[in-house]
Amino acid sequence: MAITAGGSLNSVAIPQKQTLATNYLDFTSGANDWAQQYLPDLMEKEAEVFGPRTISGFLSQVGAEEAMTADQVVWSEQGRLHLSYTGQITNGDAGTVAGGQITIGNDIDGQTAGASHGIRKNDTVIIASSEGTVKALVTLTDATAVIEVAPYGVVDLNDVFTDNQGANSVTVLVYGSEYKKGDDYDGSSTRGANEPVFKSFSNKPIILKDYYEVSGSDTARIGWVETTSEDGASGYLWYLKAEADTRARFTDYLEMAMLEGVKGGASGGYTGGVADLTDSHLYAGGGEVTGTQGLFNAIEERGNVTSGVTGVNAATDLAEFDAILAEFDKQGAIEENMMFVNRATSLAMDDMLASMNSYGAGGTSYGVFDNEEDMALNLGFSGFRRGSYDFYKSDMRYLNDKATRGGINSRDITAPIRGVIVPAGTSSVYDQSLGKNLKRPFLHVRYRASQTDNRKFKTWVTGSVGATTSDLDAMQINYLSERCLVTQGANNFMLMR
Repeated sequence: MAITAGGSLNSVAIPQKQTLATNYLDFTSGANDWAQQYLPDLMEKEAEVFGPRTISGFLSQVGAEEAMTADQVVWSEQGRLHLSYTGQITNGDAGTVAGGQITIGNDIDGQTAGASHGIRKNDTVIIASSEGTVKALVTLTDATAVIEVAPYGVVDLNDVFTDNQGANSVTVLVYGSEYKKGDDYDGSSTRGANEPVFKSFSNKPIILKDYYEVSGSDTARIGWVETTSEDGASGYLWYLKAEADTRARFTDYLEMAMLEGVKGGASGGYTGGVADLTDSHLYAGGGEVTGTQGLFNAIEERGNVTSGVTGVNAATDLAEFDAILAEFDKQGAIEENMMFVNRATSLAMDDMLASMNSYGAGGTSYGVFDNEEDMALNLGFSGFRRGSYDFYKSDMRYLNDKATRGGINSRDITAPIRGVIVPAGTSSVYDQSLGKNLKRPFLHVRYRASQTDNRKFKTWVTGSVGATTSDLDAMQINYLSERCLVTQGANNFMLMR
């Protein structure tokens, strides 16, 4: 019997006292070598070079979450209380008393009013334009959009205004009424009780899905690097980190979809929003992608948008910020507001507020900014009061991170989203599902849930690893959520672009 010895055995000692490739293994040179001739100082911990990578948390700070069981959520918002319209003086010295005629065009928010306006005979009104202001008594209303007035203090409207200055060139506000002794209400068919007007809005949930898969063999592999997930879990099993990253990314998607979502799909040929919310459009096979309305789109459609406070200079920024306050006054906004802005806008606001210091030009005074000689100079502001409004400012990571909106904003230099001003507190709205008024945060997320299934954040494991549900030699971790965002009172919000 012959025995053949291996030809690559390192069985003879080397007389020289030196380290060679023949008596030490090289960690990097060959496929079969896995240790260096000099042992490295291995830093096992994975470096977290991007800081906290998740962007979720915005909605949890300013809103709430509620369950829903329907395919859409419908809510109603109050209209304005007072009667205010825009119109055109069509004849400044005509009518039953030759005081003047005004054709009503829109309500004060720009919606068409026309003949459906609420102004009645014997109402007292204020009429204003760039030419001046006049108070008058309404002497006649009819089935059209025309009202006739008798001014107080002047003969007719021509004494102050010019005829036919353009549609909606004057504003008409009802501030009271005046009747003669013994006068009854006008018995004509044009007089009627003014009914309150509300607007109804709706949104629909979307279904978000994701999953992670790892083979059964890889679940038993131990890595060299100690990994740490966003939720704090650590270990040497790489698939645990990969699963945690997938979960964290999906959690971010839940919030990003509520911020960025828009209505309308192109597959049906329309782009103007949700055309149909029937089953054929909500489910697969209907051919339509109806989408959902997120926060940014809701503010663009129903709220306020500003291009101010860009850091041009402190005086300009302050004037533009005061214009924001003036718009809030028009909308009856609440006093406390939260501002979530990107870095550039945050610094512009800090500079704007710092300029209010009388010693700002020559140096920084103590006390005004709560600075002391023994502490570092603090020129950052987290909260301030301007007029009757309180603002709490916070950086929004989603608008700064290059991998999220920050990267989009760096490309879109025309109208990037720089921040959002959100009212703090609650609003009173009529819930058509429950049939009563409820107080809710202005922002809240609705998710599908019932006694059978809760789809707020579902996760389940399939395969033969971790759970025995099939003969698949792998672990599949599934994630699912069905939700939408309800933006109530969008007129109290401000989007900074």
